[in-house]
Amino acid sequence: MLYAQTSPAEKRRLFRERLASGELLRFPGAFNPLSARLIERKGFEGVYVSGAVLSADLGLPDIGLTTLTEVAGRGQQIARMTELPVIIDADTGFGEPMNVARTIQTLEDAGLSGTHIEDQVNPKRCGHLDGKAVVDESTALKRIRAAVDARRDPNFLIMARTDIRAVEGLGSAIDRAKALQDAGADAIFPEAMRTLEEFAAVRDAVGVPILANMTEFGKSDLFSVDQLRDVGVNIVIWPVSLLRMAMGAAGRALDELENEGHLTGLLDQMQHRADLYDLIDYEGYNHFDTSVFNFQISKDNS
Repeated sequence: MLYAQTSPAEKRRLFRERLASGELLRFPGAFNPLSARLIERKGFEGVYVSGAVLSADLGLPDIGLTTLTEVAGRGQQIARMTELPVIIDADTGFGEPMNVARTIQTLEDAGLSGTHIEDQVNPKRCGHLDGKAVVDESTALKRIRAAVDARRDPNFLIMARTDIRAVEGLGSAIDRAKALQDAGADAIFPEAMRTLEEFAAVRDAVGVPILANMTEFGKSDLFSVDQLRDVGVNIVIWPVSLLRMAMGAAGRALDELENEGHLTGLLDQMQHRADLYDLIDYEGYNHFDTSVFNFQISKDNS
């Protein structure tokens, strides 16, 4: 009932322990707190919160328009609703190194288990768009050092994302990944790798976990979990997939309403009321205090 029973500190500890085991951890992207609970219910190892999804949720493009307050607030809403660790996208850290430090402590306070800071210039672009630009190595390292220095819980994961592959090629991406690791990054997020061999090359170059971003309609092929595991990837995210599926379904439903005037033909594609109530745990609220929560859950098909 209400929120997760596992404390943020314990989530972080368990996450770091599991990450150290070397297994591949699957982090689908949640677009709201309820979808995070569904991810947990389906048996995944963690939840990812995408900056692109947070922007889209506000009706904005993913070009660095969201604020730390918006991101941390939504991240808190999602993280507190699941027992799973939640990693959130912090873009470029929302400013200069001191802003990056504040970002880390704010995300810690919000109950997140980790974040990644990228090396794009401001304003940033979605990682799979053309025309990206990255900061010089010194600036990128200062961001990561500031994040590491600001961290109060040593189990809060500081991940460094580099977008330099699309700008200068794989060799530069490997060099920067090594430098980011040396600056204190706990993990590396090499964005927009094009092949499994490129992931393998980054894996061989660094001694910390690496993340693969399996986003649809992007620069990378959509490799399977088994393929990524075989080349040594430690975390895989599907950042926007659930939002894309939900919005696709919403569009089809609106078309059906426009064309037919009702949704009777789509009932078998909807989440049933009983399944929603089960996911939200209506029954738990009912048992909590029957003098207040004294409703009955209908068993019919309405």
